[in-house]
This record gives sequence, C-alpha cells and structure tokens, in this order.
Amino acid sequence: MATILVVEDDKNQRVLYEDELKEEGYHVILAKDGREAVRKVRDNKIDLVVLDIRMPGADGVETLSNIIAVNKKVPVILNTAYTSYKDNFMTWAAEKYIVKSSDLSELKKSIKEILDRKKPGE
Repeated sequence: MATILVVEDDKNQRVLYEDELKEEGYHVILAKDGREAVRKVRDNKIDLVVLDIRMPGADGVETLSNIIAVNKKVPVILNTAYTSYKDNFMTWAAEKYIVKSSDLSELKKSIKEILDRKKPGE
C-alpha cells in the first residue's frame, strides 16, 4: 500500500483528500504546513506528496525545495487553486502541477500514473 503525504492548510480539504485517497486504497498522512510536511518526509517512508502552494509560513514552493533536499526521489504533485505559479521555475521540480477542483479525478489519475511508474523500493 503506497503512502501519500497530503500537505494542505485548509482542514476541510485535508479531510476530503484523506477520505478520497483512503477509498482508493492508499495510506494517507496529513500535514497542515510546510514545516510539518518536511518533518513527515524525513520521518516516514513517503511514496508521493500532494502539496498545496498557498500556505501560511513556508509556502509550497519553498516546501517543495525543502522536501527535495530531504528526499530527492519522492515525487511531488503541486495541487493549487492558482495557475500563476506554473511560471515559477521552482515549480518545475514537481512531477505534476494540478489546479484544484471539486472533482478529484485528475488528482487521483495523476497519483496512480506516477506511482505506477515508480520502481519498487524507491
């Protein structure tokens, strides 16, 4: 069972993602901000990170950089309501950039595709 870290400052969004991804058969770990996310990547075997960009404290772009510094092999999906960050070259380090939607099918499809490409043990 793959472990997904969901980094989202909005509690309702975190709960929604947790429920939806557990239904898909994933083990889900939650983080409410960038600092907590980096700690959880350091302390757990994370197979994929779903990362919000606009968060208080360290934003998603800074958090992405910090996650890569801890584990450069963990794929990250940036999941945000804002398209403007696509032009920030730092976001290019992410595996995927998805604009948030109430329909999580694109996110779920992307998670599955990325995890299917990963080699066992990575």
